[in-house]
Amino acid sequence: MKFETNRRNFLIGAASVSAIGTFSGCASLCKGCGKIRLAAVGVMGKGFSDWLPMIKSGLAELVAMCDADATMLKAAQDTFNKQRAKGKIAFDLDLSKIPFYTDYRKMLDDQNKLQIQAMTVSTPDHMHAAIAVRAMKMGIHVYVQKPLVRTLWEAKYFGDTAKECGVITQLGNQGSGGDGFRRNVEILQSGILGDVKEVHVWTNRPIWPQGFTAMKAATTRDIVPVPAGLDWNAWLGVAAGRPYRKPYDAGTPEARFATGIFHRFNWRGYFDFGAGAFGDMACHTMNLPFRGLELGIVKDAECTQIEESNSVAFPTKSTVKLTYAARESKARPGVKLPEVTLYWYDGDQQKDGDKKLADLMPAVVAMDQYKGKVPRTGCLVVGSKGILCSCADYGQDAFIALNGEKVAKNTKDHEACKAIPVTLPRCQGAAAGGMDKSSGAASLSADGHYIEFLTAINGTSPMFAETHSRCYADVEYSIPLMEGILVGTVAQQVPGKLKWCTKKQRFDCDAANTLVKPVIREGFKF
Repeated sequence: MKFETNRRNFLIGAASVSAIGTFSGCASLCKGCGKIRLAAVGVMGKGFSDWLPMIKSGLAELVAMCDADATMLKAAQDTFNKQRAKGKIAFDLDLSKIPFYTDYRKMLDDQNKLQIQAMTVSTPDHMHAAIAVRAMKMGIHVYVQKPLVRTLWEAKYFGDTAKECGVITQLGNQGSGGDGFRRNVEILQSGILGDVKEVHVWTNRPIWPQGFTAMKAATTRDIVPVPAGLDWNAWLGVAAGRPYRKPYDAGTPEARFATGIFHRFNWRGYFDFGAGAFGDMACHTMNLPFRGLELGIVKDAECTQIEESNSVAFPTKSTVKLTYAARESKARPGVKLPEVTLYWYDGDQQKDGDKKLADLMPAVVAMDQYKGKVPRTGCLVVGSKGILCSCADYGQDAFIALNGEKVAKNTKDHEACKAIPVTLPRCQGAAAGGMDKSSGAASLSADGHYIEFLTAINGTSPMFAETHSRCYADVEYSIPLMEGILVGTVAQQVPGKLKWCTKKQRFDCDAANTLVKPVIREGFKF
């Protein structure tokens, strides 16, 4: 596809190229040009744990910050100061000296002055594509938090834009950078499990309001003034306009993590802003089977179980069945891999010891640490020669039991796994596999996944054959992964078996097709 580039953006891009150096398409690499000039859109929560590791690496400097909630700038400074006081950060940083915006459009309008080379996008899901696509068209490389985008139309547009503009992208499923994860991918790709036709992935999410509670709050809570510091128009962005609603009452279950109906945090459960539990966790928990089994084209989806289905928010609990097409193995040329049925379970179905998964993995639940129960998050790969299970969200640990083995072993200790060769490049940096839970369980501070994004921009990291990029989670991987996830979210909204054609970007169902493209409000087109 080709893009209409207006004169203003062309001049911005040209100025950026002359300042930065090597030019490819409308993007530029930063070989030998010093620290990468980084902008952060979304400065707290995942935003904080996205931009901070890049600054800590010494490879980037913050040149602009943006958050629709201006109060987050002080929160970020306070959090930074606390970590510095604890010895977790070895340098000073005064965020008040960095240009700050509440509207990303105004920040990008200042590109001639800011000369941004890379950007983190750590906002609610509905704004990922709008921000990242506009940045990519200006030659800016983007690190975008999971789930990358919210709709199927955005997924294709995002991928086409990245390729057309020659930019580096990295999906924020940071577990991809871990040595343990990449080793487990190698083990699955080796074919040790034989023919794999069945996968199960489950999560304890949602941990925010969904279902009838969220629907009622979004439609009946009192309309109140927007809090000071919040740019409500910028926060809504592409989404249809609506009033600000009275927050949940403090101390109630709905306010477990945040009181706001939409902002902050609780947006994830709404169709207009988030992608539910699928969007929150599938980029992590589906990551290992998707990579290891070389999954690609999703053929169909059906929601086989659902609780509290409604027109506003994702259900409180669901089971979705996805079918992935047979394909040729790239890891083992000449080998045909069979069609795979992947079952997704959300709503914390393992909380009460759901028996069906336990029966599928007796060698795993027989391990001392599980005491006969299935952990509340994980993935299970079922093959003709055995099973592999990861009960860690990021796939960094996995257990394997070949046929006839009564108790599973860690893949690091299983003799059959030790003989499998190393085929994937590992991330640069000593902390490539390290977990840092100081700012949330999902944080990987100074992790190689972030460093890989920066070294890819510098052109100094190894190439991945899978993505034809120096980033392991670039678009040739992230777009097919997202397509399956987003087909699943449509199945949660439209009953019955839905057939999806990736070539035509259409379902065989009119109701489902209305959900392919998002609402894009005037003034936020991208």
